[in-house]
Amino acid sequence: MDKKKSSFTLVNPQNGNLAFKILEFDNGSYFDHIQRNNYYSLIWVMEGSGKVKSDFTEYEFNKDTLFAFSPYQPFMFEVDKMKGVAIHFHSDFFCIHKHQTEVACNGVLFNNIYQPPFTLIGESSRATLLMLIEQMKSELIKAALAQYEILVSYLKIFLITSSRLKTEQQPESLELVSGVNEPFVLQHLKEAIEKDYKRNHSAGAYAEVLNISAKALAKITKSYFNKTITELISERIIIEAKRELYLTKKTVKEIAYELGYEDEHYFSRFFKKNTDISPQVYRETVGFGRGTA
Repeated sequence: MDKKKSSFTLVNPQNGNLAFKILEFDNGSYFDHIQRNNYYSLIWVMEGSGKVKSDFTEYEFNKDTLFAFSPYQPFMFEVDKMKGVAIHFHSDFFCIHKHQTEVACNGVLFNNIYQPPFTLIGESSRATLLMLIEQMKSELIKAALAQYEILVSYLKIFLITSSRLKTEQQPESLELVSGVNEPFVLQHLKEAIEKDYKRNHSAGAYAEVLNISAKALAKITKSYFNKTITELISERIIIEAKRELYLTKKTVKEIAYELGYEDEHYFSRFFKKNTDISPQVYRETVGFGRGTA
């Protein structure tokens, strides 16, 4: 299959790595194998349908679906025909953590293992997003004064628009909790787990970080996620363990240590309890995509 593409790329002059890129694609061959990139990806499927595998979960999708993937998050598409545009950007170019108060996309579009990694694009927002893409392409083609500032401005609007869409479609991704001093306590819990799950496995410790009683946090978490805090932490650890087992050659002992377990055997029991198989068996017989190979 011929790869017809229109690619617009900005390279980091300090290290030669990708900083910002817009890729127009007319088939699924770019994403039909496991992706684990060191940059953020926004992939807008304008035409086509199929399945996407992300973090070992499979989702079906149709046209006008926007996917958002974080650095090193594994994903791949299974499609016959797919047409659209992808926006890739490195955290050195635009750090969503640093600009969280401005764009509020961290935990909504990105870094949210508890919600599907996609947003549906309706007619009202389609024109806006297309206009922003065209503006970014023009800036990449004809670089002028303050190119970085202009590109970041357009990217921010794209992220804000997409985040608003997702919260409209999936309000639980940014749920307000009444009667709690911290209005975004659920979002902050997910952010805290994302930050510390390799080091901190204690439910009580997260309640302390969020300045809320363990009992109150447990009640809220159970109400909205139908899971305990411990289950949320375990879920995040297991996802990372699966990533490492499939995508690296690290030993189980090394992976266990990186995830905060000094005892390899304890970690293996924990993994088996949550997946029904041992880490080694998972690596050898399951893995990402091996079941369909």
